[in-house]
Amino acid sequence: MADRLWHTARHFRRQADDCRELGSPLYAGLLDHIAADLEGGGVSSDLLAEHPADRGDGLLPLRLMGGVHALVLSRQAPELALFYPSVGGTADPGADADLAWPALRDLLAGQADTIRPWLDRAPQTNEVGRGAALVGAMCQLAAVDDLPIRLFEVGASAGLNLRADRFHITGAGASYGDPASPVRLLEAWRGVRPPDVPLRVVERSGGDLAPIDPATTEGRLTLTAYVWADQVARIERLRGALAIAAAVPAQVRAENAIATVSRLTPTHGTWTLLWHSIFRQYLSQAERDALSTAIAAVGAAATPAARFAHVFLEPASPADGGFAEVIVTTWPGATRRRVGVAAAHGIPTTWLEEATT
Repeated sequence: MADRLWHTARHFRRQADDCRELGSPLYAGLLDHIAADLEGGGVSSDLLAEHPADRGDGLLPLRLMGGVHALVLSRQAPELALFYPSVGGTADPGADADLAWPALRDLLAGQADTIRPWLDRAPQTNEVGRGAALVGAMCQLAAVDDLPIRLFEVGASAGLNLRADRFHITGAGASYGDPASPVRLLEAWRGVRPPDVPLRVVERSGGDLAPIDPATTEGRLTLTAYVWADQVARIERLRGALAIAAAVPAQVRAENAIATVSRLTPTHGTWTLLWHSIFRQYLSQAERDALSTAIAAVGAAATPAARFAHVFLEPASPADGGFAEVIVTTWPGATRRRVGVAAAHGIPTTWLEEATT
């Protein structure tokens, strides 16, 4: 048991480093405290003893913090809420994690039964900032062939980025979309200027093993809970995307990625576009291989009049959580290009070249 908890503590310290690098000092400090508590056999040990971090995805820290944040958001953790900016609490990067730790420790002890179910859930971080990568890639495709876009997504969560064409995005000397949009991704683009072209998204559909309905109170709570509580800009983007989702329909089915891809057929006079972001880490190698085979089969059916594109934002390697690549592959021809790089949460996205084909 001691070895298992020590191993789990390592995962928490690793996630703390990621949070620190990605601009969440509050979570970084709290995760470090949890790691020390695990190593000392504290209250975290009782809660996490039956939930080892070696299940393969390394996401136990995010599962735990999502459950904690849900309690804060639903007003069941008033002492901890004092330190959570997502509900109006203060956030002193130099001190708040140390001050907040006693409140979190008491919550882990007193609300263990409420938090425990979250430890078995895959984090549903429907990160709106990643829409910057998707929209830029769609602009490049539209510049190549000005066709309506049928947009599909695997690992779609609540399908918020299926509405990314309704966001307002600026940067790299470009401005896309309505400045009055509830989602404003300002200075989200760098590098080569994306083409200035209108987008016509005529179909929006995706799949997820456990899709979230953004129209429900429970769905909105779940999505917000997985956003790091001291990153208020991300929370504001999420709330804006929820407003767009209420006005722009999109279908997200409860299905795995292969089932979603099996529904795709290149259609005359359109781009059929498959998209995913920070998704492959949830798949085994066998599942990744099967997905690649299924995507290639869709591409093989494409023609110059019925085009297909696969666009993704994924780490260059499973161990590289600091940045991700924007890869565009188009059919017919299976032309693959690395057109950009982005932070894990999508902002900024730096464009390297246009996806000409």
